[in-house]
Amino acid sequence: MTVLEIVTPPNPILRQPTKPVVRLDAALQILIDNMIETMRAAAGVGLAAPQVGRTERLAVIETLPKVDKDGVEIENSRELFVIINPEIVWASDTVVDGIEGCLSIPGFVGEVTRSQSVRVKALDRHGRKMKLRINGWSARIFQHEIDHLDGVLYIDRLTAPENFWREEEYYGVTEGEEEGAHPPV
Repeated sequence: MTVLEIVTPPNPILRQPTKPVVRLDAALQILIDNMIETMRAAAGVGLAAPQVGRTERLAVIETLPKVDKDGVEIENSRELFVIINPEIVWASDTVVDGIEGCLSIPGFVGEVTRSQSVRVKALDRHGRKMKLRINGWSARIFQHEIDHLDGVLYIDRLTAPENFWREEEYYGVTEGEEEGAHPPV
């Protein structure tokens, strides 16, 4: 597998709506594997085709790990999704504000309002139809990645222009400093 280059603004592909996938062939499977490898190498939780310079309506998502009652990560509890031609068919009226970052906008985070729950229909990597109901943080990831497929970046959805920060500003920790060197945000 190959780690692909992640594109950043002003690359125009990030602003172009993607094209539906019509052929699930060997080349697409290689692209999917490379996108998964790239997402993991970048320590991301999602990656859409435009972020690697492609126009296919395709994204890969890996949920955060589940934790036990003591807050310890449960091994092998992350779920990997490959979504082809995804569409949000329902979004809850209940919305929540949350902090998002993006592999295509490195070093920054912003506050974005998203639906708490969504229903998504898509194809999996083998062309099988999926209907998913997603809640919480995972719903945020799905909405973020599907936005990429429509040429929308999270910076287009900020709750307010001033709610956009350099990571070190927001988290209060710069590279090389220890966590807790600054009061929590």
